[in-house]
Amino acid sequence: MDAYQQLITTIALTMGTAWAAGINLYATIAVLGYLGLSGNIVLPEQLLVLQDPMVIGAAAIMYLVEFFIDKTPGVDTGWDTIHSFIRIPAGVLLAAGAVGEVNPSMVIVAGILGGGVAATTHAIKAGSRVLINTSPEPFSNWTASVLEDVTVITGLWVALHYPLAFILFFIVFLLAAVWVLPKIWAGIKTVFQGLIAFFSRKSSPPPAPDNDQTRQRELPLS
Repeated sequence: MDAYQQLITTIALTMGTAWAAGINLYATIAVLGYLGLSGNIVLPEQLLVLQDPMVIGAAAIMYLVEFFIDKTPGVDTGWDTIHSFIRIPAGVLLAAGAVGEVNPSMVIVAGILGGGVAATTHAIKAGSRVLINTSPEPFSNWTASVLEDVTVITGLWVALHYPLAFILFFIVFLLAAVWVLPKIWAGIKTVFQGLIAFFSRKSSPPPAPDNDQTRQRELPLS
């Protein structure tokens, strides 16, 4: 029974950290580090570095920066684009570190799966923001950002305290992602096609005058 519980706990922590990192990496690091430092959880040896007060402080500062950037329409999409190269590799490292002292092949497997999960959550977050930014008002961005932060903190708490419940939620999330990602991609293509058409109309030269009408105007009066 202990081995089964340990397996469930490891899977929840591995997938939970990768899932959260794809949405808000800095909140993930700050929450894990604080809970480990305060003794609320016992982190695997490979993740003990997150308990360092300097790491927690740096993650908290970057979380505050992202907190405001994430609520600014347009700027949030640029931020997400840059973080495509940060959140996904971090998801790989967090997932690999979460499995603890096991066979090296399991660490590689966890890293591969963690990278895929982080890429999925990041794609949903970044893609949905592109669609939300088509709305002229900022309130939808604020709402989405706050919901993302609450989801990350709540999801990590559930993964750490109720690992089986998180695994069930995670399975539902994966099924929902298979359905929603194509729709987000289709919406993004529609947005960019509209932008291309708009700027093409603005940059196209005015139509040339009709040659027959021009010649008629140039004929001398008899």
